[in-house]
Amino acid sequence: MIVLYVLKSLVGSKRYVGVTNNLNRRLAEHRRLNTKAGQLLGKFELLHSEQFEDYAEARRRERFLKGGHGRAWLDRLEKSMGPAVGDKSADGG
Repeated sequence: MIVLYVLKSLVGSKRYVGVTNNLNRRLAEHRRLNTKAGQLLGKFELLHSEQFEDYAEARRRERFLKGGHGRAWLDRLEKSMGPAVGDKSADGG
């Protein structure tokens, strides 16, 4: 099983879209800053993930999410999720 995943920085507005065959391992690599994405994002949360039968299908979806319509879809997804727990901007503080 191949997993497409989207990470969102907790300290900025950056997102990262990636593909892996082991999501737990890959998230740990990002958290240890062993990847360029981890270094760019800093602290992050898993915003979204999807499973695919094969790598080619996952890569097609990845390319979509990195394009204009895909970024707009992710923007809508992020807005529908609401503010993170403890987000001071949600209560004006």
